Amino acid sequence: MLKQRTLKTLIRATGVGLHSGVRVTIVLRPAAPDTGIVFRRIDLDPPVDLKADPLLVGDTRLASCLELDGVKIATVEHLMSALAGLGIDNLYIDVDANELPIMDGSAAPFAFLLQSAGIEEQNAPKRFLRVKKTVEVKDGDKWARLAPYDGFSLSFSIVFAHPAVAQSGTSVSIDFAENSYLREVARARTFGFMQDVEFMRDQGLALGGSLDNAIVMDEYRILNSDGLRYSDEFVKHKLLDAIGDLYLVGHPLLGAFSAHKSGHALNNLLLRALLADASQWEIVTFERAEATPPAVAHLYPQLV
Repeated sequence: MLKQRTLKTLIRATGVGLHSGVRVTIVLRPAAPDTGIVFRRIDLDPPVDLKADPLLVGDTRLASCLELDGVKIATVEHLMSALAGLGIDNLYIDVDANELPIMDGSAAPFAFLLQSAGIEEQNAPKRFLRVKKTVEVKDGDKWARLAPYDGFSLSFSIVFAHPAVAQSGTSVSIDFAENSYLREVARARTFGFMQDVEFMRDQGLALGGSLDNAIVMDEYRILNSDGLRYSDEFVKHKLLDAIGDLYLVGHPLLGAFSAHKSGHALNNLLLRALLADASQWEIVTFERAEATPPAVAHLYPQLV
């Protein structure tokens, strides 16, 4: 049986919010089967829970933000991406601010935290959301699509009029039956352009951004002294974001995601379009090994 997963023990971390610039502490805590991923604003009295849910996504300017009755948790996509990559189904995330810490701008520090706490299987079958029909959303020349597939794969392409991006890989395809999330995706950092910084800060965004938590470019080149972690780090970060955005659906997906120039808003619109018609998806479990498609079994090898 493919089982649900949580952490063995709690673990905490402190960092800076990318957009708010404030110091943030998070505590990741084990949760019972079928709890899902639940963010808890512990700085409020009483604390407020916001469950991972695409229908709670509000602001999508440069990040995915969950909102409920005026309470917000912003920049959830990198942690959600790490949770998807490591197959964590159930977790409480205590947060003492309105935004998660950006860490180094990738999902790798969150993956390290999860692995440091230890991952354990629970005595309940993992519940997948299987895509049954192709769903597509568009916004001008941008589009995103989910199609049926007995596994989880993603293809992404980007277009940026910048020499550093143009010289890197601008398209990527990953099938997690064959590729490693930790090795090939998790370390890809967010990126931005110096000429946009003043405008973003006027909008109250990117107040905590720096060379320590983003790839930063002027008009011609990358300003980070260490360069890129992957030759195609820009498009891989967009794919990393998409994995996190898609995991807000509350279950691991079985399907093939493909997109061109998509972002948080379009990724969320795709999930809403999928969920709007119950004939387009179903919840499935695999309680017998012989009934598990090989690609799905490779996604979640047994923990040792």
